[in-house]
Amino acid sequence: GCGVLVILFIIGSIVNAFTPDPPPTPEARPTYSASAEPTPTDSPTATPSPTPRPATETPAASGTALAVLETLPVKELGPQSGYDREEDFGPSWYDVDGNGCDTRNDILRRDFENITREDWCVVYTGVIDDPYTGETISFKRGRGTSNKVQIDHIVALSNAWKTGAPALSYGLRVALANDPINLVAVDGPTNGAKGDDSADWWLPPQRSTWCWYVAHQVSVKAAYHLWVTPDEKVAMKQVLTTCP
Repeated sequence: GCGVLVILFIIGSIVNAFTPDPPPTPEARPTYSASAEPTPTDSPTATPSPTPRPATETPAASGTALAVLETLPVKELGPQSGYDREEDFGPSWYDVDGNGCDTRNDILRRDFENITREDWCVVYTGVIDDPYTGETISFKRGRGTSNKVQIDHIVALSNAWKTGAPALSYGLRVALANDPINLVAVDGPTNGAKGDDSADWWLPPQRSTWCWYVAHQVSVKAAYHLWVTPDEKVAMKQVLTTCP
């Protein structure tokens, strides 16, 4: 439609309801240019701990998350003022791909290892290996149980708002809120503990997920023209320099 950017959505192997009136027409998702997927490390730790930076640094290999990180603008956080989840990013879990299922259930079907009950597109029960904690979680849809598994925006929407999203068109903000590359099904309480924190304040408890997690954040920020803060860049770089 008029004013909608058409952007080819090609994901490099770095990262291998209600309907509004009228409903927004999301723009095509941006192109991801990185081409190497980091392999997570295997030494778990409960909380992030800084890794000393090497005395001398070699340039990052082309196409890696580390190389893409170096292309991101570095600025301080913008204001939170004016942020409204539904007004700025569309209704929660909008069916952007038009398959008849909301985004939440699309991600549950993608991430569950075993779906034991499903009615068309609504997932009622299933099992997930939570990438943030390493725990196996049984899910049952219902009041008081659905929140046991939540869908995390890897780059939180309020963080996106404070790092450049106001400059995006409404269609691109709707795409960002529903982009599968920015979404993952995880343990609900852990997602709640993360809030809208960036990598300098929060990383998953399971350290083996750090490379994957930060690589996704870098890809999303690059694709949607968002920036990182100075401290965020340092934290991301400290993680990515440990990744293959």
